[in-house]
Amino acid sequence: MARDYYGLLGVSQGASDQEIKRAYRKLARELHPDVNPDEAAQHRFKEISAAYEVLSDPEKRRIVDLGGDPLESAGGAANGFSGFGGLGDVFEAFFGGGGSTRGPAGRVRPGSDSLLRMRLDLSECATGVTKQVTVDTAILCDICQGKGTHGDSTPVACDTCGGRGEVQTVQRSLLGQVMTSRPCPTCRGVGEVIPDPCHRCGGDGRVRARRDISVKIPAGVGDGMRVRLTAQGEVGPGGGPAGDLYVEVHEQQHEVFVRDGDDLHFTVSVPMVDAALGTSVTVDGILDGLTEITIAPGTQPGSVTTLRGHGMPHLRSGVRGNLHAHIEVTVPGKLDARAKELLSEFKTRSHAEPEVKSTHAGAANSGGLFNRLRETFSGR
Repeated sequence: MARDYYGLLGVSQGASDQEIKRAYRKLARELHPDVNPDEAAQHRFKEISAAYEVLSDPEKRRIVDLGGDPLESAGGAANGFSGFGGLGDVFEAFFGGGGSTRGPAGRVRPGSDSLLRMRLDLSECATGVTKQVTVDTAILCDICQGKGTHGDSTPVACDTCGGRGEVQTVQRSLLGQVMTSRPCPTCRGVGEVIPDPCHRCGGDGRVRARRDISVKIPAGVGDGMRVRLTAQGEVGPGGGPAGDLYVEVHEQQHEVFVRDGDDLHFTVSVPMVDAALGTSVTVDGILDGLTEITIAPGTQPGSVTTLRGHGMPHLRSGVRGNLHAHIEVTVPGKLDARAKELLSEFKTRSHAEPEVKSTHAGAANSGGLFNRLRETFSGR
């Protein structure tokens, strides 16, 4: 019987990838050998680790949902005795597993999922894009249409296993002689062979080929996100149903904007005089073209000007994030005589003098030095 991987993690069969990850992390924190040295806890930790390995892999999870066990192997692995040599077979024989329990596997099986990586720039992620990609995959044999036979020939029962898909052998053990079952080496567990296979696919029902696929990437995708194309993966053995194709987005770094979810950030370098008097700058936005940013009079270094609704669109709702302009005030390094005279006059009029402040003076202010130092060291 296949293991209940969902039950091991305490999640439902329809659980999302994030729910599965959260459940595993919660249990791992309780059962990890470094935290809980108890032998039973260590055994449980191995079980939940195997469950997470299976359910976080799309292909293995598909097998589980179909009622199979992707970690099952000959010799009783599905019953928890993998890695103990013939002992698994001994327990099978004495506790109900010694006879023919598997049956023929069948020639027609589902195909594997495929993964394709696609590089997109920030503009393509913002607007969405449709691209043609070429994939090397398994497709249905165009000669036998998946049957695997040549002409009118048909599969016949395997002579080695008699159509059962497995063979039985007798082994000596500490408990005496036991009978174990293994997949048939001739038909590989299928239970039948093809005397006259298709000349093109060799009886597999599928062939390797390159084909072009149109991939539609929705607006708002981000780095690491995957787009699923149902039944665009590999055709299964015997012409079985095709798996899915997953297209993983790799977002290229933009030369101006830094993305944070649906928000965009960039830096504006403003001369000291313009920061004091106020000005405006123009930036070429991702979706809005030329956009004007107003720098208010008296703008201080490190301040942020935000334009709401000018960021990236949300993947599902289409609601756009914000555009944040981080102000960097520049001070002139070289001054001519006239400039020095004007600045000296300004200094006299402003009556401003240098002032020493405690680092704790800004503790109540999120922009204070105290908080910036605390954030810096706490991040290490």
